[in-house]
Amino acid sequence: MRCKIVITDEVNVKIEGLPVDVRRKIANKFKFAVPYARYLPQYKLGRWDGKVGFFGLGGNGYVNHLDKIIEYLHESGVEIEEVNDKREKFDLTFDKVDKNYFSAKTWPKGHLCEGQPIELRDYQVDVINNFIKEPQSLQEVATGAGKTIITAALSSICEKFGRTLVIVPNKGLVTQTEEDYVNVGLDVGVYFGDRKELNRTHTICTWQSLNVLDKKGKAGESVFTLTDFLDGVKTVIIDEVHQAKAEVLKKLLTQHLKNAPVRWGLTGTIPKEQFEFQSILASIGPVVNQISAKELQDKGVLSKCHVNVVQLIDTEVYKNYQEELKYLVTNDKRLEYLGKLINRIKDSGNTLVLIDRLTAGKRLAEIIDDSVFIQGETKLADRKEQYDEISDSDNKVIIATYGVASVGINIPRIFNLILIEPGKSFVRVIQSIGRGIRKAKDKDFVQIWDLTSSCKFAKRHLTHRKKFYKEANYPFTIEKVDWTKWSV
Repeated sequence: MRCKIVITDEVNVKIEGLPVDVRRKIANKFKFAVPYARYLPQYKLGRWDGKVGFFGLGGNGYVNHLDKIIEYLHESGVEIEEVNDKREKFDLTFDKVDKNYFSAKTWPKGHLCEGQPIELRDYQVDVINNFIKEPQSLQEVATGAGKTIITAALSSICEKFGRTLVIVPNKGLVTQTEEDYVNVGLDVGVYFGDRKELNRTHTICTWQSLNVLDKKGKAGESVFTLTDFLDGVKTVIIDEVHQAKAEVLKKLLTQHLKNAPVRWGLTGTIPKEQFEFQSILASIGPVVNQISAKELQDKGVLSKCHVNVVQLIDTEVYKNYQEELKYLVTNDKRLEYLGKLINRIKDSGNTLVLIDRLTAGKRLAEIIDDSVFIQGETKLADRKEQYDEISDSDNKVIIATYGVASVGINIPRIFNLILIEPGKSFVRVIQSIGRGIRKAKDKDFVQIWDLTSSCKFAKRHLTHRKKFYKEANYPFTIEKVDWTKWSV
């Protein structure tokens, strides 16, 4: 048997001439189970097998899976007679950077190095130089490492090719990223909400904004289309790239931005689930480097921490996790206990509390002194005002949902981070802790509080988190408390 490989663009590949049985075999090799599939309606109704595929029966796959595809072709006794590479040719060579790349500029007011020349840290230089060696690649860089200044350097380096598009997961990160770009003197615009700045060398936006533009363009509700907006983009940089598992973002990267030759992704947490990881690999590229929080703690860049697991003894039994979670975060007496516990904890300094439910957040805000609840509907200006207050406060409490806090919160003067039933998601847990270990002038240590339960599912999830803590080298202790008998 013989086949032809056609590389159609920077992302997509088609294998021509394969019999259907070989195509089916390869397609099965590129199917990965979604762990929570059994809870979804389409699976329950028998409309979906609970797996995500990355190779179609028509022979369509992804360039970054090509090495595995070729391996499977050889296993099936298929000879490759031709490779037709239709990609536009670019000279993707760059000069290495050093710590003085931005030294003509100074750090802004409020920064730890306020007024000093912007000097890249040694690991930031390494990250940048690793990227320029691999024009399509991903690096894991711990939260708090200064990813936006890395992104700004990469954007600056790629100006010779054309426009750069920087995709971030939320509006808060759009403005944070813009600040760093402006500070180093780059021609930058943003695209979100009421700010739709066009014709800039560098554009910062959310993938949600691009999706809205795509829909409006197709419906004839916009004077320009997504294709028009992306014209001239040769470099795409995705911050917090672990969110690329979202089908909307994957579509943007593999279809609308399929011809961008430079594709870089940064994340504080590479997903462990294969279906998530393979989606990122297909859209962007392989992992070429990892810098852990522990490495940055040892360098003095991030604060050290200790995880205090407080396991409340609960005797209730529920048939599924959602029912159990509802009890854990809505039972008023239990919330009162948690509120009193947090009131005691906050006496040691500013505290960030993360919770899963809006009702729980609102109730805790009533119980906890000097606290404020921030949710998705809270305006960006109001969020910033609350975050800024922490720079001058010592006992302020910010309560937020995990969704709000997962990315984009930059409040270094947090001395206590409280996670209420954080679940079993590696990404959620590690990203959440990343909110707390940022360093401040008067802070080099943070207490992490993992408040959980002895209930069936919570207990299972804690087992996962203990593995995460061990893997990340976060020291932890466990205390069991009968909250119905103890006072705080």
